[in-house]
Amino acid sequence: MIGRGPLRRSHVLAVSVLTAGFIFAGFFTQPSPAYAGSVSSVASVAHVISFDSQGTITQHATSAQTVGDFLRTRGVVVGARDYVSPALDTPLSDRMTITYRAAVPVTIVTAHRRIALDTAAPDVGSLLEEQGIRLASSDEVRPAVAAPVPARGTITVTRVLTWEREEHRAIPAKTIHRLDFSMTPGTSKVIARGKPGERDVMVSFVQRNGGSVRATVVKSDVVKKPHPRIVAEGVGEYAAFERFAQRGIEHTSYIAASALHMIATAYTAGCAGCSGITASGRPAGHGIVAVDPRVIPLGTRLYIPGYGFAIAGDTGGAILGNRIDLGFNSLHDALLFGRREVTVYRLK
Repeated sequence: MIGRGPLRRSHVLAVSVLTAGFIFAGFFTQPSPAYAGSVSSVASVAHVISFDSQGTITQHATSAQTVGDFLRTRGVVVGARDYVSPALDTPLSDRMTITYRAAVPVTIVTAHRRIALDTAAPDVGSLLEEQGIRLASSDEVRPAVAAPVPARGTITVTRVLTWEREEHRAIPAKTIHRLDFSMTPGTSKVIARGKPGERDVMVSFVQRNGGSVRATVVKSDVVKKPHPRIVAEGVGEYAAFERFAQRGIEHTSYIAASALHMIATAYTAGCAGCSGITASGRPAGHGIVAVDPRVIPLGTRLYIPGYGFAIAGDTGGAILGNRIDLGFNSLHDALLFGRREVTVYRLK
């Protein structure tokens, strides 16, 4: 039993501690006037919560009683499409996390429709799932499904179909033209009929949004090599060479080692001062040309468009530098050729 002795400081501290303990334990709900000041300060003790707003997390001390009360103290007006967790009427408690995302306008574009809406989805994938838009593994989404929803932006969904197919394809046989000086000019003969080859090809197909199909060869293996078709053609006179030259040297079995731009003239074996036998000992005529040996060595195999294949087999006093004299079998052909600039191909 407490006596009427003097009130000591230790007594005051003991009573204060006991009173505070009762208050925190919830025993005091209606404080007496004597303790109104003390209890008022205890009632303002804040809940400490985490607030996740648009992905930014901050810590707050608040005396709000519910989630809705707290958002109002933060000046947040919750819209119909906004996301709040927990619910607005949930009482606050210490260490609670409140998540809030304001809805933003966005447009979804697919192959067949365009959707404009407001959403508080955390990312593109969640929004598409909410809208019932299912994605195949090959479909393309921009921005990516893990990206945040672009406010006032556009999300594009491209339906992509892919498949592969193995195909057996023929390899066409090339045709090689060979000149045969022993054949009658203008005639031809098939030496080898040729045979196409075979190739196994893996083709990848891609179709976007039901549009055109793009095919790409991803693998190709030759299982049988083609054999070329070889055609021998008789050449001898100027007209035959002219027809053959129109096809281009790239269609023959010969390969040019180099090309020279020269001035060409024409001669026949019966020209004045001509013996009919060239410096190389060959009879003069079509296919034997006179050159400057310092530019083109004797014996070099040549090809001259408009004339044909030839051998550098003769020389001449006036044939110096980039000059060439072409042999012909008839004066008519020599006069027809005349004098002109030509490209002379040295053959390997």
